[in-house]
Amino acid sequence: MINKKKNKYKSFIHKIIENDLVHMKKKNIHTRFPPDPNGNLHIGHAKSIYINFKIAEQYQGKCNLRFDDTYPHINHKKYINSIQKDILWLGYQWNQKIRYASQYFDKMYKYAIQLIKKNLAYVDKLKKEEIRIYRGTLKKPGIVSPYRKQTIEENMLLFENMKFGNIPEGDACLRAKIDMQSNSIIMRDPILYRIKFLEHHNTKNQWCIYPTYDFAHCISDAIEGITHSLCTLEFQENKKIYNWILNNIDINHYPKQYEYSRLNLEYSTLSKRKLQILIDNNIVDSWNDPRLPTLSGLRNRGYTPHAIREFCKKVGITKQDNLIEISSLESCIRKELNITAYRTMAILNPIEIVICNIPEKYIEKIKILNHPKNKNMGYRNIIFSKIIYIERNDFQEKSSKNYNRLTLGGSVKLKYSYIITANSIHKDCNNNITRIFCTCDLTNKNKKKYGIIHWISKEQAEQAQLILYNHIFTTKNPNKKSNILSYINKNSKIIKNGLINSELKKQKKINTYQFERIGYFYKNKKFSENKHPIIHQIVQIKKKNNII
Repeated sequence: MINKKKNKYKSFIHKIIENDLVHMKKKNIHTRFPPDPNGNLHIGHAKSIYINFKIAEQYQGKCNLRFDDTYPHINHKKYINSIQKDILWLGYQWNQKIRYASQYFDKMYKYAIQLIKKNLAYVDKLKKEEIRIYRGTLKKPGIVSPYRKQTIEENMLLFENMKFGNIPEGDACLRAKIDMQSNSIIMRDPILYRIKFLEHHNTKNQWCIYPTYDFAHCISDAIEGITHSLCTLEFQENKKIYNWILNNIDINHYPKQYEYSRLNLEYSTLSKRKLQILIDNNIVDSWNDPRLPTLSGLRNRGYTPHAIREFCKKVGITKQDNLIEISSLESCIRKELNITAYRTMAILNPIEIVICNIPEKYIEKIKILNHPKNKNMGYRNIIFSKIIYIERNDFQEKSSKNYNRLTLGGSVKLKYSYIITANSIHKDCNNNITRIFCTCDLTNKNKKKYGIIHWISKEQAEQAQLILYNHIFTTKNPNKKSNILSYINKNSKIIKNGLINSELKKQKKINTYQFERIGYFYKNKKFSENKHPIIHQIVQIKKKNNII
């Protein structure tokens, strides 16, 4: 049943589906998510997952998870496991068992035989480079292969020899016989099967010929009863071969393909090939690096499934390609964490403050809320003592216009605590300030005319590595650059040996925090494995306020 109230805004795909349901063209909606297991999923895949699973959910349908494993890959199993983990982490469950394109290899082979017997496919012995040249260009028509005129019997024999490994790799392939003069290059006798003497993770060494994506994808969709094959605009031309294959084999179910714009994100690349370049050149540590737009990378950085789903919802479903602002993704996680993250204080670049007018062992506990707008999150105690630490950037010797923090002879308010006045400083032999001597006004915590800074007492200070992240590229659209390595941001990862509140080590169930005035941070599973805890920045509170 269609709930119109819940769909005030309907994408063109929603309208197509609802029209199909109303006119009984389709009784049940059946979608699929068909990743190629040759790398980790990224934020672009999250959009595809969201669309396919969400649409199935909205219309009480089903969504299959099918791995497009038509090409043998040494790391298939590794990526299959990581993809399953990412989908479940996002909060989706596929329909029944996991499916593989490879489980249909027997049927695909029979369909290839059908095309040969209908004189709609032939075995070509041209080399790969020759096929590319013969195919022509957008301005130049294709050239017919000299092997195109072979008889059905000759093609049957050659294809059988391909199957049994009697022809060397690269010496033959099976091509559809369509139209070498077509305006669409993809219809100029596309390759359907190629020879690869590689072991497959699923079929082992049963096959040495493997179907191409274009041949396998439409047949897999048809076998599984997919009603709406939803994919990105880059496959718009492929729809021609998708329909041609289904119309020329003896199959009962005919899925329909619909295309939407792919996700392009500022300062990022979602090309698996280019992501691999970053890994191979040690620009990032792995597919899981928190700087990458992979789902595992975002998870390690502290992004939540809810924030990513909200981002996909905000991006929407259109046919218009555009470059999405990175701030759009950041605003989704910031909005969530503003509600859910515990508040605390941390220091990135500490400098010591000595409060001269209080006793050596002076300790005062100050009770504050863990979240200023949510008492249900409880309270905590912070300690005010003789020695505290503030950010080095929160002090300068001379006052200046628009600087409302601590200066020599000036005053500032410590958040939740007292007003302090800087009276003198100590410098080392390199003229660097190492200590600031202050006095504090213990009579009043509530004066509002002073600037406010954050701080940590020596009694609660715990050394930690705070890792700050920035864009990995210096250009908004690295995909338009021929050499992405020329646009690497050398400051995409900055490690600060700072201070956190020691209470963080005791809080086992809390992983995300707002470090006041700095940003939102995440302690992952490796938090306690190192001598000094490691905490990752998720996102800044506001870019202009980041303290480095």
